[in-house]
Amino acid sequence: MDAVLFDLDNTLYAPERDVFSLIDRRINRYMLEVVAIPATAVDGLRRHYWKTYGATLQGLIRHYAVDPEDYLEYVHDIDVAGRLQPDQQLRSSLQLLAARRFVFTNGSRSHAEKVIAALGLEGAFEEIFDIRIAAYQPKPNLDPYLGVLRCLGLPAERCIMVEDSLDNLATAKHLGMTTVLVGPGAADASVDHQVPSALAAAQLVASWL
Repeated sequence: MDAVLFDLDNTLYAPERDVFSLIDRRINRYMLEVVAIPATAVDGLRRHYWKTYGATLQGLIRHYAVDPEDYLEYVHDIDVAGRLQPDQQLRSSLQLLAARRFVFTNGSRSHAEKVIAALGLEGAFEEIFDIRIAAYQPKPNLDPYLGVLRCLGLPAERCIMVEDSLDNLATAKHLGMTTVLVGPGAADASVDHQVPSALAAAQLVASWL
Protein backbone atom coordinates (compact mmCIF):
# COMPACT_ATOMS: atom_id res chain seq x y z
CA MET A 1 0.00 0.00 0.00
CA ASP A 2 1.24 3.48 -0.86
CA ALA A 3 -1.09 5.84 1.01
CA VAL A 4 -3.19 5.86 4.18
CA LEU A 5 -6.11 8.29 4.31
CA PHE A 6 -7.26 9.19 7.82
CA ASP A 7 -10.56 10.84 8.54
CA LEU A 8 -10.28 13.62 11.12
CA ASP A 9 -13.15 14.16 13.57
CA ASN A 10 -14.05 11.18 15.76
CA THR A 11 -11.29 9.18 14.08
CA LEU A 12 -7.97 10.74 15.09
CA TYR A 13 -9.46 11.34 18.52
CA ALA A 14 -12.21 9.54 20.47
CA PRO A 15 -15.82 10.71 20.05
CA GLU A 16 -15.91 11.11 23.83
CA ARG A 17 -13.81 14.26 23.43
CA ASP A 18 -17.06 15.75 22.10
CA VAL A 19 -15.49 18.20 19.64
CA PHE A 20 -18.20 17.77 17.05
CA SER A 21 -20.91 18.95 19.41
CA LEU A 22 -19.21 22.36 19.38
CA ILE A 23 -19.39 22.41 15.57
CA ASP A 24 -22.96 21.18 15.73
CA ARG A 25 -24.00 24.15 17.85
CA ARG A 26 -22.21 26.56 15.55
CA ILE A 27 -24.05 25.12 12.54
CA ASN A 28 -27.37 25.69 14.26
CA ARG A 29 -26.39 29.25 15.15
CA TYR A 30 -25.33 29.92 11.57
CA MET A 31 -28.66 28.74 10.23
CA LEU A 32 -30.54 30.82 12.81
CA GLU A 33 -28.49 34.00 12.97
CA VAL A 34 -26.86 34.29 9.55
CA VAL A 35 -29.28 32.56 7.18
CA ALA A 36 -32.32 33.56 9.29
CA ILE A 37 -33.99 30.16 9.15
CA PRO A 38 -36.73 29.84 11.78
CA ALA A 39 -35.68 27.88 14.84
CA THR A 40 -38.54 25.43 14.36
CA ALA A 41 -37.20 24.48 10.90
CA VAL A 42 -33.49 24.07 11.66
CA ASP A 43 -33.43 20.46 12.90
CA GLY A 44 -35.69 19.20 10.12
CA LEU A 45 -33.69 20.95 7.43
CA ARG A 46 -30.42 19.61 8.77
CA ARG A 47 -31.74 16.04 8.73
CA HIS A 48 -33.05 16.55 5.20
CA TYR A 49 -29.78 18.03 3.95
CA TRP A 50 -27.70 15.25 5.51
CA LYS A 51 -29.93 12.58 3.93
CA THR A 52 -30.06 14.28 0.54
CA TYR A 53 -26.62 15.87 0.13
CA GLY A 54 -24.40 14.33 2.81
CA ALA A 55 -23.85 17.60 4.69
CA THR A 56 -25.70 20.69 5.86
CA LEU A 57 -23.43 22.94 3.82
CA GLN A 58 -24.56 21.55 0.47
CA GLY A 59 -28.19 22.15 1.32
CA LEU A 60 -27.48 25.73 2.35
CA ILE A 61 -25.50 26.38 -0.83
CA ARG A 62 -28.24 24.97 -3.04
CA HIS A 63 -31.27 26.44 -1.28
CA TYR A 64 -29.98 29.61 0.39
CA ALA A 65 -26.95 30.53 -1.75
CA VAL A 66 -24.71 30.81 1.31
CA ASP A 67 -21.03 31.61 0.89
CA PRO A 68 -19.31 28.29 1.70
CA GLU A 69 -16.15 30.00 2.92
CA ASP A 70 -18.14 32.15 5.33
CA TYR A 71 -19.94 29.06 6.58
CA LEU A 72 -16.72 27.07 7.08
CA GLU A 73 -15.05 29.90 8.99
CA TYR A 74 -18.09 30.37 11.22
CA VAL A 75 -18.88 26.78 12.12
CA HIS A 76 -15.26 25.84 12.82
CA ASP A 77 -14.66 28.79 15.15
CA ILE A 78 -14.48 26.54 18.22
CA ASP A 79 -12.12 25.80 21.11
CA VAL A 80 -10.48 22.63 19.83
CA ALA A 81 -7.53 22.89 22.21
CA GLY A 82 -9.91 22.84 25.16
CA ARG A 83 -11.16 19.38 24.22
CA LEU A 84 -8.03 17.64 22.92
CA GLN A 85 -4.52 16.96 24.19
CA PRO A 86 -1.31 15.69 22.59
CA ASP A 87 -1.26 11.98 21.77
CA GLN A 88 2.38 10.98 21.67
CA GLN A 89 1.61 7.29 21.16
CA LEU A 90 -0.41 8.05 18.04
CA ARG A 91 2.26 10.38 16.74
CA SER A 92 4.97 7.74 17.16
CA SER A 93 2.85 5.05 15.50
CA LEU A 94 2.00 7.27 12.54
CA GLN A 95 5.62 8.17 11.97
CA LEU A 96 6.54 4.47 11.85
CA LEU A 97 4.22 3.82 8.92
CA ALA A 98 6.09 2.99 5.73
CA ALA A 99 3.47 4.72 3.59
CA ARG A 100 2.39 8.27 2.81
CA ARG A 101 -0.12 9.62 5.33
CA PHE A 102 -2.94 12.07 4.63
CA VAL A 103 -5.99 13.56 6.32
CA PHE A 104 -9.23 13.36 4.30
CA THR A 105 -12.01 15.31 6.00
CA ASN A 106 -15.39 16.89 5.40
CA GLY A 107 -14.23 19.79 7.54
CA SER A 108 -12.03 22.71 6.58
CA ARG A 109 -8.24 22.77 6.34
CA SER A 110 -7.99 25.32 9.15
CA HIS A 111 -10.09 23.10 11.44
CA ALA A 112 -7.95 20.09 10.55
CA GLU A 113 -4.79 22.05 11.30
CA LYS A 114 -6.15 23.04 14.72
CA VAL A 115 -7.06 19.43 15.53
CA ILE A 116 -3.67 18.16 14.36
CA ALA A 117 -1.90 20.79 16.45
CA ALA A 118 -3.98 20.04 19.55
CA LEU A 119 -3.15 16.33 19.19
CA GLY A 120 0.55 17.10 18.76
CA LEU A 121 0.58 15.53 15.29
CA GLU A 122 2.25 18.34 13.35
CA GLY A 123 4.35 16.84 10.56
CA ALA A 124 2.66 13.44 10.80
CA PHE A 125 0.66 13.99 7.60
CA GLU A 126 1.88 14.93 4.15
CA GLU A 127 -1.28 16.80 3.14
CA ILE A 128 -4.83 17.64 4.20
CA PHE A 129 -7.67 17.04 1.75
CA ASP A 130 -10.65 19.01 2.97
CA ILE A 131 -14.22 19.78 1.85
CA ARG A 132 -12.84 21.93 -0.99
CA ILE A 133 -11.36 18.95 -2.86
CA ALA A 134 -14.54 18.58 -4.95
CA ALA A 135 -16.33 21.95 -4.85
CA TYR A 136 -17.63 21.44 -1.29
CA GLN A 137 -19.08 17.99 -2.04
CA PRO A 138 -18.68 15.89 1.12
CA LYS A 139 -17.92 12.26 1.67
CA PRO A 140 -19.58 9.81 1.05
CA ASN A 141 -20.18 11.35 -2.40
CA LEU A 142 -17.85 9.87 -4.99
CA ASP A 143 -16.26 13.09 -6.29
CA PRO A 144 -14.12 13.88 -3.21
CA TYR A 145 -12.55 10.43 -3.34
CA LEU A 146 -11.80 10.77 -7.04
CA GLY A 147 -10.32 14.20 -6.39
CA VAL A 148 -8.01 12.79 -3.74
CA LEU A 149 -6.93 9.92 -5.97
CA ARG A 150 -6.15 12.36 -8.78
CA CYS A 151 -4.02 14.44 -6.44
CA LEU A 152 -2.18 11.36 -5.23
CA GLY A 153 -1.75 9.88 -8.68
CA LEU A 154 -2.61 6.48 -7.23
CA PRO A 155 -5.21 3.80 -7.92
CA ALA A 156 -7.69 3.19 -5.13
CA GLU A 157 -6.31 -0.32 -4.68
CA ARG A 158 -3.06 1.19 -3.37
CA CYS A 159 -4.84 3.17 -0.63
CA ILE A 160 -6.14 2.45 2.86
CA MET A 161 -9.08 4.44 4.27
CA VAL A 162 -9.36 4.84 8.06
CA GLU A 163 -12.78 6.17 9.12
CA ASP A 164 -15.44 6.16 11.81
CA SER A 165 -18.29 6.35 9.26
CA LEU A 166 -19.69 3.26 7.56
CA ASP A 167 -21.20 5.38 4.77
CA ASN A 168 -17.82 6.93 4.01
CA LEU A 169 -16.11 3.56 4.06
CA ALA A 170 -18.72 2.15 1.67
CA THR A 171 -17.59 4.56 -1.06
CA ALA A 172 -13.94 3.80 -0.37
CA LYS A 173 -14.61 0.06 -0.59
CA HIS A 174 -16.61 0.51 -3.81
CA LEU A 175 -13.56 2.16 -5.37
CA GLY A 176 -11.28 -0.66 -4.24
CA MET A 177 -9.60 0.78 -1.15
CA THR A 178 -8.80 -1.32 1.90
CA THR A 179 -11.07 -0.07 4.67
CA VAL A 180 -10.55 0.24 8.43
CA LEU A 181 -13.45 1.18 10.69
CA VAL A 182 -12.51 3.02 13.89
CA GLY A 183 -14.87 2.64 16.82
CA PRO A 184 -17.49 0.26 18.21
CA GLY A 185 -20.70 -0.85 16.59
CA ALA A 186 -21.64 -3.39 13.97
CA ALA A 187 -19.59 -3.39 10.79
CA ASP A 188 -20.86 -4.39 7.35
CA ALA A 189 -19.48 -5.63 4.04
CA SER A 190 -17.75 -2.31 3.40
CA VAL A 191 -15.38 -2.90 6.33
CA ASP A 192 -12.23 -4.98 5.92
CA HIS A 193 -10.99 -4.43 9.48
CA GLN A 194 -12.36 -2.85 12.66
CA VAL A 195 -10.30 -1.34 15.47
CA PRO A 196 -11.10 0.69 18.62
CA SER A 197 -8.94 3.75 17.92
CA ALA A 198 -6.69 5.60 15.50
CA LEU A 199 -3.71 4.27 17.43
CA ALA A 200 -4.89 0.71 16.87
CA ALA A 201 -5.47 1.51 13.20
CA ALA A 202 -1.94 2.86 12.79
CA GLN A 203 -0.52 -0.21 14.52
CA LEU A 204 -2.59 -2.52 12.32
CA VAL A 205 -1.53 -0.80 9.12
CA ALA A 206 2.12 -0.85 10.26
CA SER A 207 1.90 -4.64 10.52
CA TRP A 208 0.99 -4.83 6.81
CA LEU A 209 3.77 -2.60 5.49
